[in-house]
Amino acid sequence: MKRNVFFFIAFAFLWTGSFGKDVSQNKVTGNFPNLAGQQISLVGFNGLDTYAIDKAQACDKGRFELSFDKNDYGMGYLEDEDGEAFIVILAPSERLILEGEVLAIAETVEITSGKQNQLFEKYAAEHLRREQALGAWLFLDRIYQQDSLFAVHEKPATMIEQEMKRIKEEDKDFLEGLDHQMYISWFLPVRKLVSSISTIAQYRTEEIPEAITAFREMDYTDPRLWKSGLLRETIENHFWLIENSGRPLDSVYVEMNISIDHMIENLASDEKKFNEIIGYLFNLLEQRSLFGASEYLALKVLNEVSCIIDDNLARQLESYRAMKVGNIAPNFDFPEHVIVPGDHSEQMPQKLSDINGSYTLVVFGAGGCTASHNELMQIAGLYERWRQHGVDVVYVCLDKDKEGFEKFVDGFPFISICDYKKWDSPIAKAYHVFTTPMMYLLDSDREVLLRPNSARHMNAWVDWYLVQGKRKKNNSL
Repeated sequence: MKRNVFFFIAFAFLWTGSFGKDVSQNKVTGNFPNLAGQQISLVGFNGLDTYAIDKAQACDKGRFELSFDKNDYGMGYLEDEDGEAFIVILAPSERLILEGEVLAIAETVEITSGKQNQLFEKYAAEHLRREQALGAWLFLDRIYQQDSLFAVHEKPATMIEQEMKRIKEEDKDFLEGLDHQMYISWFLPVRKLVSSISTIAQYRTEEIPEAITAFREMDYTDPRLWKSGLLRETIENHFWLIENSGRPLDSVYVEMNISIDHMIENLASDEKKFNEIIGYLFNLLEQRSLFGASEYLALKVLNEVSCIIDDNLARQLESYRAMKVGNIAPNFDFPEHVIVPGDHSEQMPQKLSDINGSYTLVVFGAGGCTASHNELMQIAGLYERWRQHGVDVVYVCLDKDKEGFEKFVDGFPFISICDYKKWDSPIAKAYHVFTTPMMYLLDSDREVLLRPNSARHMNAWVDWYLVQGKRKKNNSL
């Protein structure tokens, strides 16, 4: 789905239909002459995923009709064969009729029926203009507060402050005036929070504490959130705001850990949602190299939470308990099939502890894994530089095919090993490997120093701790 759509969103309130009244089928009707003959899909949201609700082919005049059930309440979108989409609210008992030209260009779409969709169309247009006006007034406010040429003029500064206050109150009044039985009365404030984070972080930093508190107070088990299409953005923007709040890294981790505590406590009553959200959050923190927070999350869940954790998530989290920074990594014997580059041939190591470098990067990968291939190509290119600073590399290949292994590692300048047991490899199990590529940087005593998430991350460590460290030491002599 393309994301260049203007979020005309209408949302369903929780269905409380009258007994004996059949409202199991609800309709979305469209009239788009430009889509004549195309198949139109109606798609809904469920947590982090989407699912197909209905499909229909537009007639030769571009008319189509799609059905949804009361269980589909919430966010949805119409999508044509080109992947162009238009966001809608699926509100039982509220017939939605649309007319227009192109789904992806909201300005060409008219909502002729559907109260909640129409309300959101109105709010979306007005809120955008209010945000633009606030940005302009904020710029002027800073000039009149900080520039000595203007700071002496109190009256304009006061008027600017009053106008900004009026605009904010106007937006607030619209939201508070919505019928609380309508789903948009919940949805719009959440959408506003999520979409405003980058602006708050850059221009309205005084609002950061309030925004973080709003995220922490959110109920992540709320079915309205799971049907909103906002779950992913809510998690990402919550932690992005903390990361970009201008705090030192240690303080960032403190704040993230507080948020993690809130989320775990909130999710503890729903194991399915707990596993889905905690798994997603763990991977998000890893991808952003926020290892202090991902380690805290892993240890918190494993040591303190009574929820049943699914096997895949448990393996990911267990790698932090067993292989966290500061622990001693297991030694392991090299399998019979070891490929040793020419300049290593005098070593003929039999086990990991035979490696003579001050540091050893142990890399787990697989020949058929594109991400592993890309990272190993980068590592191969950086290897000689790393080796000059005492870093060696051992590649543990999780493959079953001898010929494929030899072909894949041909030309690698570092030691490569494979026991052809793939995920059943005792080495992979000892290191709690749950994905590829996966890396551990060890010192000469096999203490875990770093869990790099990429060759680039590892190279940055070499630059900071080894290259610059040596320069500082030499300069002090």
